[in-house]
Amino acid sequence: MAGLHVLQVQVAYRHGLVRNSSSSSKRWQTRAGNDQFSKEARVRGLKSRAAFKLLEINEKYKLFKAGQTVVDLGYAPGSWSQVAVDRTAPGARVIGIDIIPAQPPKGVSTIQGNFLSPSVQEEVKRFLRDPFRGQPRKHFYTDDGEEQALTAEELEGSSMDYLELERSADHDEQNTKISEQPKGRQTKKQMEEAEGKMADVVLSDMSAPWEQTAGFWKKSLSDPYHRMMNTSGMNFRDHAGSMDLCNAALSFGFDTLRTGGHFVCKFYQGAEEKALETRLKALFGKVNREKPESSRSESKEAFFVALRRKADVKREDVFKEG
Repeated sequence: MAGLHVLQVQVAYRHGLVRNSSSSSKRWQTRAGNDQFSKEARVRGLKSRAAFKLLEINEKYKLFKAGQTVVDLGYAPGSWSQVAVDRTAPGARVIGIDIIPAQPPKGVSTIQGNFLSPSVQEEVKRFLRDPFRGQPRKHFYTDDGEEQALTAEELEGSSMDYLELERSADHDEQNTKISEQPKGRQTKKQMEEAEGKMADVVLSDMSAPWEQTAGFWKKSLSDPYHRMMNTSGMNFRDHAGSMDLCNAALSFGFDTLRTGGHFVCKFYQGAEEKALETRLKALFGKVNREKPESSRSESKEAFFVALRRKADVKREDVFKEG
């Protein structure tokens, strides 16, 4: 593809709807309006300047391939998901999770909820276990004028002959029995899928959202309340909060990433980052720290880029105490 500038997504630039009365918020808006990456994001129809951080990381580490399943934790307003959709087409699945309501980018499935809630995480895992959920669907009309929508796989199946259709109908039933087979008869891929490891890339740009203080009258998701910077101005608080979110994302990644899968998480620098890096090195073949050029120099944010999930690593070896 020619790049994100060809995305057919027209997004009007919007200021944040929180803390507009504060001078710090107004300074942030002025800075964002004058920032070269913010301007470029508006020109390209991107949801925010954060897209360039992931683009830089992907340019260096080649995270994405066509047809992947990508989970974007803390996706709102959606710029990382835009990058993921663009870089994994065709045949990919991208699912975004956020506590904040937002209009999802084209091609992205979303779940609104608190990712730290076990029930929300279980819903995401159910989504991943169903290979047809999140697949692009083609709309067409039958001879009697009824509209139908099928995935590429379902559409291919609709042109099968009778015997092929019979075999296809048995496919789901066979898959449900995979976990009942003796482990020696299962392939590595079958074993991982039976355990729910269906994701190729897990991204986390999560931050604790500011409380909403304005814009309650807004009803449209095309102009939602969104969180802007998400930092409190207190370095230790921001660092500790980011460590909690990164560890929660890593725990989720342990449960859902395939062998060879990749993990990216944003964190605010501080004393606990070394312990997180140690956990990442226990699970992944290579772990890198990144401070993209598009990340503001005064910001304490940085990113861990963990590549190639190792096989047969036990949870207690990753999350051991001390």
